[in-house]
Amino acid sequence: MAVAATTLALLAPVATAEPSGPSGSSALTSAAGGRGVTPDQSAARPSTAAAAKLAAAAESFGEPITMPSSYPAQPTLEEPTPTVPDATTVNGTISYSDLAPRLNELMASSDRISTQLVGTSTEGRDLYLVTLTAPETEAQTAQQTAWREKIRTAPEAAAADADLAAGYKTPIWFSANIHGNEWEGTDAAMQVIEDLVAAPEEEVGEMLAGHRLYFSLSLNPDGRTKATRATALSLDPNRDMITSKTPESVSFVKTAQALQALYAADFHGYTGVLQVEPCGPPHGENYEYDLFIPHGYAVARQVEDDVVAAEIPGNTYYDPATDDDTTENTGKIKIPYRDTPDGWDDFPPIFTAQYAAFHGAVTSTVELPKGRTSTPGTPFASVTTPEDAVINTAVAKQTMESMVDYVVANDDAMLANQIEMFRRGAAGAPKESLTTETVDAVEGPDEWKPLWDSVDDQDPVVLPRAYVIPVGAAQRSRSDAARVVEQLRFNGVEVGTLDRATTVDGTTYPAGSYVVDMHQPLRGMANVLLDLGSDISDKVPSMYDISAWSYSYLWGATVDKVGLTTDAPLGATTPLTDATPTGSVPAEGEHLVLDVAGVADFQALNALLEEGVTVSMLEDGSAVVGPEDRAAAADVAEDLGVRFTRARAADLDALDDGATRGLDDLTVAYTGTQDDKLSLLELGFDDLVPVTAAGLAADASVLADADVLWVGGALSFTEPQAPGLTALQAWLDEGHGVVGRGTAGYNAAALLGLVSATPVAGNRSGNGIVAVDTPAGSALAPYAQEASFIYPALSFADLGEGTTAEQTYAADPLLAGHWRPTAEGSPAGGPAEAAGKASVISGEAASGAKGMVFGTSVFFRTHPKGGLSQAARGLFWAAPAGEEVAPARATSTTRLTARKAGAVKAAATVRLSFSFGEAVGTVQLRERGEGVVRTVRITRADEGSKKVTVRLGRGRHVLRAVFPATEQVERSASRAVVVRLP
Repeated sequence: MAVAATTLALLAPVATAEPSGPSGSSALTSAAGGRGVTPDQSAARPSTAAAAKLAAAAESFGEPITMPSSYPAQPTLEEPTPTVPDATTVNGTISYSDLAPRLNELMASSDRISTQLVGTSTEGRDLYLVTLTAPETEAQTAQQTAWREKIRTAPEAAAADADLAAGYKTPIWFSANIHGNEWEGTDAAMQVIEDLVAAPEEEVGEMLAGHRLYFSLSLNPDGRTKATRATALSLDPNRDMITSKTPESVSFVKTAQALQALYAADFHGYTGVLQVEPCGPPHGENYEYDLFIPHGYAVARQVEDDVVAAEIPGNTYYDPATDDDTTENTGKIKIPYRDTPDGWDDFPPIFTAQYAAFHGAVTSTVELPKGRTSTPGTPFASVTTPEDAVINTAVAKQTMESMVDYVVANDDAMLANQIEMFRRGAAGAPKESLTTETVDAVEGPDEWKPLWDSVDDQDPVVLPRAYVIPVGAAQRSRSDAARVVEQLRFNGVEVGTLDRATTVDGTTYPAGSYVVDMHQPLRGMANVLLDLGSDISDKVPSMYDISAWSYSYLWGATVDKVGLTTDAPLGATTPLTDATPTGSVPAEGEHLVLDVAGVADFQALNALLEEGVTVSMLEDGSAVVGPEDRAAAADVAEDLGVRFTRARAADLDALDDGATRGLDDLTVAYTGTQDDKLSLLELGFDDLVPVTAAGLAADASVLADADVLWVGGALSFTEPQAPGLTALQAWLDEGHGVVGRGTAGYNAAALLGLVSATPVAGNRSGNGIVAVDTPAGSALAPYAQEASFIYPALSFADLGEGTTAEQTYAADPLLAGHWRPTAEGSPAGGPAEAAGKASVISGEAASGAKGMVFGTSVFFRTHPKGGLSQAARGLFWAAPAGEEVAPARATSTTRLTARKAGAVKAAATVRLSFSFGEAVGTVQLRERGEGVVRTVRITRADEGSKKVTVRLGRGRHVLRAVFPATEQVERSASRAVVVRLP
């Protein structure tokens, strides 16, 4: 799994922006860094189709991590050449290039340490996982592996296994540097490792005999070297845990599954004072929080006591009176569960710690205190000072040691809780939310209990018996459905297929439909990924990040929530154990049809166009390819898993309809962030041209090859840049198009005279899943979707003449998320103001130029895959048409049988078939010397055969059935049939 280094060699930076953190966040959590939203650089255009394909293939997950068969496992690590410049030379932290040499030296000196590779970064740097444990034979390691699997797959038996309880080496996992410009967790981890390697046996032998300590030293080594928060794809990997766009997040997910840690902590910075989770409200609905919070809070408190007692020189402390840091030792660090009423929550599973919790770990995000400062005279905008890096490293090291001490002292109880989490899932037990009414009954450490109040209460969750992803006519997008299944399985969710058609509550699901039975150990993971979520707007004033993310509603596939967890199973299923090929072309037929409904379908479409294949898109949104390009279609079907079907007569008949458009291999000029560029690449638009107002003013020839403009970022022209606007208008008047998103997209389309409306901005921190309506005849009507994502929402009122609503917000738009009005007492900025208004608008100029603007966040972090497909459809709609597939003529075969049916009547059976497509049309029954005696209309329902009665009169009659030629089908006639009527 990698987006290879060759891709990054073709990238150049452009500006990026995301919604900022909530206004209610304190200075401690928003100003300096941490896991919060911070603008970074964006990757820009690839210059070749090969680079585009690599970027679009970022979701190719590869094989699971193979753990060592015994310990120690000590390969000789390749020692990379130092990078120049390297940000670590500024603050004195360990450079990435120094890790391998130091690990090689440690492995040469001790049998306690093992190292393995668990992936590569975007730029190709190895990602290291270091294990500290007592040596194990192959048999001992096999036993540990069997116990780990037993805990997850047979939790009731594991709970009763005395040997497991006595012998299982409980795993503790520390990870660091997923944000590249948060360095010191790596250095602290190396110091802990070196101490454990060198410590006398009597000090650490017993601990290492009973535990495995795992260290992911640098989750983002590219960013570590360059002092960037994001990866080299300019995506934040700590927002990518369930989208899996970056190889760094993919590696983390694989590691979380392989380790099944009892406790996991991910080290970040910088918040002015040491901050250790658990989080404040709202709490994720799908966590077994009664099993999480007791030890989660107790660990944080032990860290607090130990760090305070250590009095690390230069460290800061938390002052509750000011909600700020101070150099005075107040006896406190910051613990969000205790100290942050809102704005630092564990609601979405997009962060490392919150994701790992669904694999059975008690988790924490640790924020180190001392922040970055500007570094003039270096290539880096800001880096921690060497002095502050020393403080942060000491704080992180003490934190790790305190966490180890706590887990070692409490691992029996923590392991029992982990087993119980898996047991509840496997048994299909109803989800019990932790609330003020149930707090007292929770076992374990209880210092957290007085702090729990109604705002902390988990919202109720009604678990279904299963989620069903249907196949067949009820599925909106076959390719999107396959992708959802692949994503679920990558995250450890068990998926099966129905052995036979099954009817549930009046709905029949065909055999082969995918089933996610909620009686499974990772039912929390399954539900958090597939369930809609809740409207939590009234629960807290602000959220730290996104508040809704459902695959079922945002990834383009039809997913049904079926029954209750207490119901019987849906029916017999076969577990999916390997990736199932999904691409195909029919064995027969000349013209081929592709339902262009999902992301992979648009990838296939663009791949065909890039190869010079002629493609026509029909009014229903499907694409037709001629018989001469069958081999190209077979190639993309195999590569991308899409399915072509045989063209029906109606499809062939539509090839010359006015609504049918030939498509072209588009060159897309664009403005925007990494979200825009990477989403366009994922859709297969590999010819991208970044543009700016200044660039157009200086050289408008950059538009020479562009077919359509995507506007995802500001494109406004100052007076000196007026020549750029003139050139853009001239290019548009040649029949090109503009498609965009948000305020920037609207401003550009309006400036160019394509649309007219009043844009209405939603609360800038409002985000969630919204219900949308698509009118008949809309450009977005083919394979229409019922939900979209907003962060924030933009709606359109007062549509001007010629401006059309292609999609609207529903009457009650917010389905799940956090979206409040901007101010209390007024609907302004909230869902009620957007209700019923246009969410997508379009317009067309007299020149024929087209424009479309999305008020929804179709490209947000590349996550809403259904939104990507809508944007792609808009781009093809707005772009100039290409060459059309020539109308086809099928051969036809007509057959006739007839017999006496009365004194003057004959019973005739007419059969009609075409060489391709469905046999429908009008057949003439002709009598020799008399002409047409009856016309027979054969419809789709007749399946090519129809019986009729013909009045003829007495005597001998010679009949023949004739199908007259049409533009699509050649003429045919049956053999003569003789009927004698007395």
